[in-house]
Order: sequence, then C-alpha cells, then structure tokens
Amino acid sequence: MTEPENNPGSALSAEVLVHVYPWWLVLLWGLLSLIVGLMFLGTPAVTTGFLILLIGAYWLVGGLFTLGSIAVDKSHAGWKIFLSGINIIAGILILAFPLFSTIFALALFVIFIGMWGCFIGVAHLSRAFRKRDPGSGVLGAISLIFGVLLLIHPLVAAALVPFVIGIFAIAGGVAAVIASLGIKKAVCGPSG
Repeated sequence: MTEPENNPGSALSAEVLVHVYPWWLVLLWGLLSLIVGLMFLGTPAVTTGFLILLIGAYWLVGGLFTLGSIAVDKSHAGWKIFLSGINIIAGILILAFPLFSTIFALALFVIFIGMWGCFIGVAHLSRAFRKRDPGSGVLGAISLIFGVLLLIHPLVAAALVPFVIGIFAIAGGVAAVIASLGIKKAVCGPSG
C-alpha cells in the first residue's frame, strides 16, 4: 500500500485513520450520530427545540465567562464587553422564548440559504453567459430556482430542516460505523 504523502490523490486509508482516531471513538461518533438522526426524524420539533435551548444556554454561559475573563485579562475589554453583552442577551432571549426562538432561528437559516442560493445562481448564470458555458448555466438556474423557492416559502422549508438534518446524521452515522469497522480490521486484523 502506498503512503499518502507518496500518492497525494489517494483517499485516507484505514491505516492512516488508525493513527488519527481509535476505532472505538469513530464507532461511538457513528452511534451517537445515528441516535441524533433518529431523534430528529422521530421527534423533530422536540429535538430542534432542545438544540436551540442548548445554543441559548451556551451563549449565555459563554457571555458570562467572557465578561468574567476581563478580570484576568483586560486587553480588548471593549470588544469583550460588547460581544459578551450580545451573547448574554441572545442567550436570555432564547431561554425566555424557546418556541419563538426555534421558529426564528430555522426561518433565518432558511432565508440565509435561500439568499446564498440566489447569489450563487446569479454568479453561475453570469459565468455561463460570459464564457458560453452551458454547465454553469444549468447549475445557475437550479441554484436560483432553489434559492427563490426557499425565500418564497421559508416557514415550510424551516419545517423540513430537522428532517434533512436527521437524514444527514443517519447517513454520517452509518458511514462512521463502517469506517470504524475498517479501522478495527486494520488494527486488530481479520480475527480481532
């Protein structure tokens, strides 16, 4: 087997992954990803709401710690106060209004993705007309249509986000479990 540095185009093999991650850690990551994916598919509203609450608590605690860090390190105190203030306010608002925050966060995410799709679509269409590239034209049209649909129906798309996350988490979990078995086989051999 060739070493990755000798063959830069080759994908990471199980032998390389053995030195980076133990097989059981990759297996654990895969199983946790499967559980999270099943939670998103089984109870999308509860799981998404819980995730948004965790983000709110994280921002609140992170803001408090950043504010407290000024006592130890006074450099950039103005920025620290400003950023910790934003984190604390956002954390309090999310924890005080969890349902509204969940809907708002998902809708904002969908609107951002929709705007990005429109931007990318226009860029590809522009390239298609300048370079006479039909592939960029097709990609641009698809991106633009996707972006416009997301912007027209952000709440419908926001309702589908947990399902998309669940599907990707399950696919990633299955891939990690399979990779962990390959790593274990490379470490322990076929009998191990």
